[in-house]
Amino acid sequence: MKEIIFLVEDAPEGGFTARSLGDSIYTDADTVAELHSNVRDAVACHFEDAEKPSIIRLHFVHDEVISA
Repeated sequence: MKEIIFLVEDAPEGGFTARSLGDSIYTDADTVAELHSNVRDAVACHFEDAEKPSIIRLHFVHDEVISA
């Protein structure tokens, strides 16, 4: 596996949640810097060294509500 993708959303209580697409990996964080670290740690815990993806992609999704 060369790449793993995480869907990152704003957490209702503040901060961020991140879940991988295709694997059962989930983490959260208060800041983007903390999220980077937590995602790296979660990937390292989930995969053996030989199977660990070389690229971690974070896809940020933000909801916006506007009036018509």
